[in-house]
Amino acid sequence: MVLALIVLSPFVLVIFNSAKKSADIVISPVAPPLNWGQMLINMQNVINNQNFSYWKSFASSLFITVVTLVLLTVFSCMAAWVLVRNKTKWSGIIFMIFVAAMVIPFQVVMLPLLSTFREISSFTGIKLLSSYVGIIFAYLGFGGSMSVFILHGFIKGIPKELEEAAWIDGCSPEGTFFRVVFPLLKPVQMTILILNGIWIWNDYLLPSLMLGLNGRIKTLPVAVSSFVGSYVKQWDLILTAAFLAMIPIIILFLFAQRQIIQGMVEGAIK
Repeated sequence: MVLALIVLSPFVLVIFNSAKKSADIVISPVAPPLNWGQMLINMQNVINNQNFSYWKSFASSLFITVVTLVLLTVFSCMAAWVLVRNKTKWSGIIFMIFVAAMVIPFQVVMLPLLSTFREISSFTGIKLLSSYVGIIFAYLGFGGSMSVFILHGFIKGIPKELEEAAWIDGCSPEGTFFRVVFPLLKPVQMTILILNGIWIWNDYLLPSLMLGLNGRIKTLPVAVSSFVGSYVKQWDLILTAAFLAMIPIIILFLFAQRQIIQGMVEGAIK
């Protein structure tokens, strides 16, 4: 319970200070708000603020998250299935590369990533920086390692006889995967969707580097920084905007938490 209080304390502070004026936050940031109606006023100020562009930022975050999760789930399932069913030296090496990529800190590769994307853009003409294509491509690379690792353990527990029966009935390898294997991966797919969804939705560093703080495309975490100036920090709007950004992913987590635990456990022991 002590650990739960420590973990929940930042979230409680965000809620408390979302219902205060900026001056009250500076005076007593830990105290409960005296007027909860101030939260609705702060929300209206955030949503109507021209610099924040809440709905545009919300749409950008939603598009990036949904497209990335769909592609990441499909590609990771395909990659994990091939690595499990093809027992060769190369499949083992490739799987270990996926596992090794999980331990590389993002801070180590973020500058080479930007320079590489810039060179690829100039060579191919495909804009990777300050674009949806580039950031989705980057998220696929960074999220693929953990997704393949979890799926790899789960697919080992699927009887190969199911796939052999489909082959006998004349099903192609692609048909076997999408008609037989892919539907069986639903529990662990939910785990991948939620874990990667929380990370992508809340991520600040990668969008700020690839999209820019003042770029045409802004995600919600990046848009929150518009309330932070060199000399003035609008704490009431900053914390309210952060609270509004949290709400969708919290709701998703509450509805899917059972599938998260089930998928992680089954993927670990099979």
